[in-house]
Amino acid sequence: MHESSSVAELVKSLKGELDRYPEHGKLPSSRAMVERFKVSPVTVSRALAQLASEGLVVTRPGAGAFRAEPRTRPPEPGDTSWQEVALSVEGATGAVPRTVDASGVLVCLAAPAPGVIEFNSGYLHASLQPEQAMAAALARAGRRPGAWGRPPTDGLPELREWFARGIGGMITTAEVLVTAGAQSALTTALRAVAPPGAPVLVESPTYPGMLAIARAAGLRPVPVPVDRDGVRTELLEAAFKATGARAFICQPLFQNPTGAVLSAERRPEVLRIAREAGAFVIEDDYVRRLAHEDAGPLPRPLATDDHDGTVIHVCSLTKATSPSLRIGVLAARGPVLERMRAIQIVDSFFVPRPLQEATLELVGSPAWNRHLRQLAAELRKRRDTLTTALARHLPELSLPHIPSGGYHLWLRLPDGTDETALTSAALRAGVAVTPGRPYFSAESPAPHLRVCFAGVSGPGEITEGVRRLRTACDEVLR
Repeated sequence: MHESSSVAELVKSLKGELDRYPEHGKLPSSRAMVERFKVSPVTVSRALAQLASEGLVVTRPGAGAFRAEPRTRPPEPGDTSWQEVALSVEGATGAVPRTVDASGVLVCLAAPAPGVIEFNSGYLHASLQPEQAMAAALARAGRRPGAWGRPPTDGLPELREWFARGIGGMITTAEVLVTAGAQSALTTALRAVAPPGAPVLVESPTYPGMLAIARAAGLRPVPVPVDRDGVRTELLEAAFKATGARAFICQPLFQNPTGAVLSAERRPEVLRIAREAGAFVIEDDYVRRLAHEDAGPLPRPLATDDHDGTVIHVCSLTKATSPSLRIGVLAARGPVLERMRAIQIVDSFFVPRPLQEATLELVGSPAWNRHLRQLAAELRKRRDTLTTALARHLPELSLPHIPSGGYHLWLRLPDGTDETALTSAALRAGVAVTPGRPYFSAESPAPHLRVCFAGVSGPGEITEGVRRLRTACDEVLR
């Protein structure tokens, strides 16, 4: 039985017995619970911690666990309808209203019900994460002198230097800021270069989390279409001229969701167009460490070809490790770096030092490169399993491009398909997929699905997931 389910069952059992004990009465010892319920001491500890967090028990070191005082009934909620006016006033002044919509992001963060195959996860399955290496790194980091002290606001110098070397080109340690993951870095970068109400150019389709960031900041995302060679530069140039935008956000490597790689011919064009427009390119290099075994040499980051401070580079270790290792960086030069540094200090002061120290221990260990090699092989195997299963069981779903990096495929559905109906039918069949509509900032040109292969347990679950998706398609597409 999984540890999490054992904890839940023990919590349920203990709640059912709490009425047996008087107020402040002592519960059985942890050892007695281990013997009675046939669980581990860790399970008992976690169950008691959950009961304590719910205010049902009180734990006293060295004394045990005791039933807490009964909670008083919470007061009736007040009338909060006045907030609708207060939160909407800014829209009446002509500025773009800030709409904070996390629905597109929650699709990748919400855990489906037990038994549902996660074709919608944006993170590695636990079996692909370097859990032992991360645990060992965290333990070593905790013993480092000063590990719990205040870090430099820009991040540990050794960690910034490691990232600078990884980016390459002219990037130096002084031009790197450590951030709490890529989402935080992108938020800081956008706030630094675009005032509320301004247009910002985005790839179409693009990552819903990027659209959410822009809209939450009161910006107006303007779509620029992408094909298999990346953003269409003639349309990018036209969009800059039409909007006067001062920023373009792109994913040149294994673009989300299409998997496209910006071609060698278009790379210098993107930089030229941005320079002539007096604009920044925010480069989200989010999955460079998720290249597949057959990827071959990867193109360098755009930042390595930039000499004038046009590119703001963002990268992170989260996708290649764990959702909870939220360590990323911003790399830039010139006044924009100072502005981003100030924004980050005001927002969060700094990234916790223990997490930075643990990251240094992880990437400096032999286990790191071994993990990346194993991950590249496993992702290729899963991708091939998924493409083979789709071709065999769902030939009516078009796959325009098979990427050699990343963790998902972008499927074109037959014209007229109701994405919402299909994703709902898929969930009823026991598989969670992501509809394509949230990836477009304007009208969607066609129905799509994004199907991820990194968040499942292995090839067997991929094959079963496609079988379930076939059942959903039979219901909706007939």
